[in-house]
Amino acid sequence: MYILGISAYYHDSAACLIKDGIIIAAAQEERFTRIKHDHNFPENAISFCLEKANITSDDLNYVSFYDKPFLKFERILHTYLQFSPIGLRSFLKAVPMWLKKKMWIKEHIKEKLDYNGEILFCEHHQSHASSAFFPSPFQKAAFLTMDGVGEYATTSFGIGQDNNIHIMADLHFPDSLGLLYSAFTYFTGFKVNSGEYKLMGLAPYGEPIYYDIILDKLIDLKDDGSFKLNMKYFSYCAGLTMTNKNFARLFGGPARKPESKITQREMDLASSVQKVTEEIVLRMAKHVKKKTGMNKLCLAGGVALNCVANGKLVESGLFDDIWIQPAAGDAGGALGAALFTWYQFKENSRIHDDIHDKMQGSYLGPDFSDKEIKQFLTQNNITFEHYDEEKLVEIIAGLIADEKIIGWFQGAMEFGPRALGSRSILGDARSPKMQKKMNLKIKFRESFRPFAPSILEEHISEYFQLDVKSPYMLLVSQIKSERMINPKSTDQHKGLDKLKFVRSNVPAITHVDFSARLQSVSKTTNPKYHKLISKFNEITNCPLIVNTSFNVRGEPIVCTPDDAFNCFLNTHMDYLVLGNFIIDKNNIKGEIKTPTQPLNFELD
Repeated sequence: MYILGISAYYHDSAACLIKDGIIIAAAQEERFTRIKHDHNFPENAISFCLEKANITSDDLNYVSFYDKPFLKFERILHTYLQFSPIGLRSFLKAVPMWLKKKMWIKEHIKEKLDYNGEILFCEHHQSHASSAFFPSPFQKAAFLTMDGVGEYATTSFGIGQDNNIHIMADLHFPDSLGLLYSAFTYFTGFKVNSGEYKLMGLAPYGEPIYYDIILDKLIDLKDDGSFKLNMKYFSYCAGLTMTNKNFARLFGGPARKPESKITQREMDLASSVQKVTEEIVLRMAKHVKKKTGMNKLCLAGGVALNCVANGKLVESGLFDDIWIQPAAGDAGGALGAALFTWYQFKENSRIHDDIHDKMQGSYLGPDFSDKEIKQFLTQNNITFEHYDEEKLVEIIAGLIADEKIIGWFQGAMEFGPRALGSRSILGDARSPKMQKKMNLKIKFRESFRPFAPSILEEHISEYFQLDVKSPYMLLVSQIKSERMINPKSTDQHKGLDKLKFVRSNVPAITHVDFSARLQSVSKTTNPKYHKLISKFNEITNCPLIVNTSFNVRGEPIVCTPDDAFNCFLNTHMDYLVLGNFIIDKNNIKGEIKTPTQPLNFELD
């Protein structure tokens, strides 16, 4: 039985195909169209999924959509009527999209796929909960889903057991942890539904001086983690912005203009809302533990991508084990909708062992053989060297140890927002210059942004205080004290001055608060990447490297060899590895472009 899951028309449209409960393929539409967070109907992602399985739409038994459009439209109409006549401009802007596309999804699916079979619609948080529990290793667990908003729900929790999920309670719009965080994202000058991770990365540069103000003025937070937002300060219900003049007065002036200088105020706001978010997540988790009695927890929804809060939750010891969906946002809703149909609607049995998840490392996207890669290289007259795998990893490990920056394109593309060693840019974590160099000359982005380490899973406890596996780069942990350098430097300096100090013997991945968002690498799920880091460890006695996504600022992660080569050509990467082929930048003639948008910081 084939089931196609689809998410579309909000942000991060995606498609997923499962066969008899096994995930065959999954990908975001943005990777094909090159439009970041593409919200349009995922025609390309669907085509990839069908081609991967070598089937057509005629072979599909079900198509499942990740939310219920009419229920969502009902909520939108209700909200506008509640705030009328305020919000007329916003209403007039939103309605055409609904009348043209969002209310006719069933017809669009039939037309786009030439499909006449059954189409099912899950509720949004059912899709999130399904993506959290059904691929997890657990036979029985609690789940907690947190995001901006689905139809009405913004947060839900319940119990998953075998082939069934049961939502026990939820919070409703406009009271939303995701929208609270997005409001601060907007106010600090970053793009909503895209820049929240920038806000999280900025938080350690500030102090949580607005924490009490947020809890006093913006949110009425209860002990169980439930809350009410004071809508006097927000305009997202019926306006064209997230916050209003009252919010600006409360925090000392208007929102920062995008691309303008980041001030201490923005850093302190980021620190404050991050602390509030962590407090809410912990209170919610305690309540979920109390109400469900479960000792295992699954997470999904956009807020589950807040890896700092996730790390604090793991550290709390509330649950014996926590599993987080790697495509936790709306893209993962496509997967959840398909799995909900297979397990709960069709009542198929579910196999689990409480150890291994069903995500296959999240390597579920397009892959390219060496034959296909060679054809691309020769057709474009690109000079290359070809090696067997053993020699290749030896050469690349040596180049990384020599502080060269590597574009690493291998196997199936990752599903979800993180690069996990298939579409990655790699560097030497020991280099004190690497973070700034990679930010400004490779990624063309703000210099304050931290980088993540990929570490051999068998060496986690040697470097990090959180000794648990983190295969999907969704946990932040503190560096071990014996790895720290200048541990008092953070206390002595403020803001971006914190960047001036080396903080550990792996400075390129150590954030200013001595933390890192780690990815643990397994020889089971990504043997070639594990082999590369192992070889680097042999050379340097360091079992981790820098891993950042293979893209530049404002663009999606690369999907094809063509995407990878263009990104390589237009940045200061030194080498590109496509499968078992190595391309040396010195052998390539081409112009290196400058960023299309201004940066706040220059390279010394």
